[in-house]
Amino acid sequence: MSGPVEPRDRDCEDELLAGIETREGRAAQVGGVDIVRVLPTKGRRTVGAWCFVDLMGPVDAERPDPLEVGPHPHIGLSTVTWLLEGEALHQDSLGTEQVIRPGQLNWMTSGHGISHAELAAQPPFRGVQMWVAQPEGTRHGEARFEHHGELPEVDLDGASGTVLAGRVGDAVSPARTDTPLVGVDLQVRRGRTVVPTAGSFEHAVVPLDGRVKVGAEVVEPGWVALVPAGIDELPLEVHEDARLLVLGGEPLGERVEMWWNFVARDRDEITAAWRDWDRRTERFGDIDSQLERIEAPRPPWVPADR
Repeated sequence: MSGPVEPRDRDCEDELLAGIETREGRAAQVGGVDIVRVLPTKGRRTVGAWCFVDLMGPVDAERPDPLEVGPHPHIGLSTVTWLLEGEALHQDSLGTEQVIRPGQLNWMTSGHGISHAELAAQPPFRGVQMWVAQPEGTRHGEARFEHHGELPEVDLDGASGTVLAGRVGDAVSPARTDTPLVGVDLQVRRGRTVVPTAGSFEHAVVPLDGRVKVGAEVVEPGWVALVPAGIDELPLEVHEDARLLVLGGEPLGERVEMWWNFVARDRDEITAAWRDWDRRTERFGDIDSQLERIEAPRPPWVPADR
């Protein structure tokens, strides 16, 4: 339900951070729904293997158009769908047809190639769409889809949450990850809490409702706090109850090339995927969807006569 990558997203690069930094997301629209894209952001393409975070909605009740994202392809990534309100229907070229609701997790991994479509009902609708870049060892493999109707809960001093990926304390998500990752949706009560972290992980803190103080930095909804590796505890403080995502992982260690709905390592791979989608090869399969297929724009580096 997110994407595509735009030129300004491809220009984002990773940089070493001396400390916690905050970046403002940017507004866009996907499938008729307003979004705020907080990753990639200026100077930062990945946090661990997380390479894309879109905050979707809320849908305006005065403009109750549903989210409609027709069949489109992916390579080299997992899409992670987490709803805060409403429900959506996921369909993919594996034959999956899955409704997702708040508290449930859809985790689709593209490998060498997959296509999918997303349709959400009318308001209320609000959620988060994330991408995880696959490492070299799995990104050429088979596609797969997971739906987890129940996820483990974690209780911290001053907060409680749902673990989407990896481990927080004794709570371990059932979602399969290709690199060491963590993802948790936290409800933080007024005051201070500390989230245990792996020292080798870098993190992103994404407020959903309410502002949060991360270390010495205050972060508003629509912004992201970037936390470098090297800490064993992540201190959070709120003056009013707040909800936020903590995403993290070991640095990917591989430069990724992102364009449209593809995550690769170079332009040749992206060009090949674009041609396969444009020519309707078997690579991305078929979807029995009522929505119109999304045609891929020509990559800017490919001449018009080729």
